[in-house]
Amino acid sequence: MTTPIVEIDGDEMTRILWEMIKEKLLLPFIDLNTKYYDLGLKYRDETDDKVTHDCAYAIKKYGVGVKCATITPNAQRVEEYSLKKMWKSPNGTIRGILGGTVFRIPIIAKNLRGYIPSWTKPIYMARHAYGDIYNAVEAKADKGTIAELVISKQGKEISRQVIVDFEKSGGVVRGMHNLDSSIMEFAHACFKFALEKKIDLWFGTKDTISKIYHHEFKDVFRDIFDNDYKDSFEEAGIEYFYTLIDDIVARIMRSSGGMLWACTNYDGDVMSDMVGAAYGSMPMMTSVLVSPNGEYEFEAAHGTVTRHYYRYLKGEETSTNPIALIFAWTGALNKRGQLDNIFELSEFAVKIEKAALETIQEGIMTGDLAMIAQGNAKKVTSIVFLDAIAKKLR
Repeated sequence: MTTPIVEIDGDEMTRILWEMIKEKLLLPFIDLNTKYYDLGLKYRDETDDKVTHDCAYAIKKYGVGVKCATITPNAQRVEEYSLKKMWKSPNGTIRGILGGTVFRIPIIAKNLRGYIPSWTKPIYMARHAYGDIYNAVEAKADKGTIAELVISKQGKEISRQVIVDFEKSGGVVRGMHNLDSSIMEFAHACFKFALEKKIDLWFGTKDTISKIYHHEFKDVFRDIFDNDYKDSFEEAGIEYFYTLIDDIVARIMRSSGGMLWACTNYDGDVMSDMVGAAYGSMPMMTSVLVSPNGEYEFEAAHGTVTRHYYRYLKGEETSTNPIALIFAWTGALNKRGQLDNIFELSEFAVKIEKAALETIQEGIMTGDLAMIAQGNAKKVTSIVFLDAIAKKLR
């Protein structure tokens, strides 16, 4: 490898698996060149979260990053880790700097059955990776105060609206935003992805309630489709379909899959977890952030597996599924190979994925997969599972 991959370490059980994957599947086979950033919660606290910003700008510099799962602290985590403050989501910070769209695709093995039998084809997820609650400003308000939405330009007030009068009770208030430029980039990314895969694009918001904020998404998507993609979609034999988000959910549940489901930031966060779990297990879903400038950040779509980590600290063996973390690495290696014209590196990444899926399909798997396996299934620990993949890779 020549150009480095930005390696972003994480927390808890996924941090342990991260090191195992490098030790067993990567370092014995390739000269791994990375720029390492530690996004473990303790180090984020030590650097006042500067390390999170640093790794995002490193991805902008080198073009490809791979990220382990990280903790977004709540009040309990602040106490547990003795943090200076309740730091923001590192994913939200990185996506706010890079912008773009998160694409998530289920990893399907032939001998695993999902929880929704009608889903015979993968549901591709596209999540807008900017704005909404992830870049919001929030505050507590005392009784007797008033919260207002004010828009000004160069110090001159343009408009003012009362959000709520806290006359009878204190409460909380949130201000969130989005950018037309970011929504347009999201729309273009979704239409291009659908054309590349030759699949229908479904998109839904709650524009009947959010008559300005969500309606803007609806209008931008429709204008871009009509002006730039309508003819191409017709030629490809695919369609763009818009309806309300609740209607989309109902239709998705009774569909056979096979479409790209585009979601706003928060909806995509929630619904991609639902889709991943419904196909069998959250660690069986890839995730990649594609920025409008052509930068890529690959990661697992799941969290840090806290429960297993506490068992690991007690010396107990765990059967934690590392597939999504493996596929984060293979996605980054494959993309680095494509960008740098290193065919062997891309080929190696594909071989790891093939070895991992073949191991599962031969009945060797972690506990979460053994529960949904068809036919013979042998539940093994994470270490044994990774060793089996490494043996097949050799």
